[in-house]
Amino acid sequence: MRIDRTTVPGGGMLHHIVTRAGGRLCVLVTRDGERQVFVYDDDSDEPAKELVLAPDEADGVAEILHSRPIADRVRSLERRVDALIGERAS
Repeated sequence: MRIDRTTVPGGGMLHHIVTRAGGRLCVLVTRDGERQVFVYDDDSDEPAKELVLAPDEADGVAEILHSRPIADRVRSLERRVDALIGERAS
């Protein structure tokens, strides 16, 4: 997957994403935290579909797409911190 980032005049960041299979989409993150997702057809430079996500909706989609749930990632980080603290005490 390739991700290119572009700063948008007036504030925000546009993330251009191309998957290994050639699928294309863009995610526009505005200054106020809104996300707009643009999905493209194979041959077009114009988006075929636009979805607007509020910050909590974007968090929900991110949780679904992430390979491990947030709770699992937090537990893993806690174990790492405990190990580091243990090493320092030694």
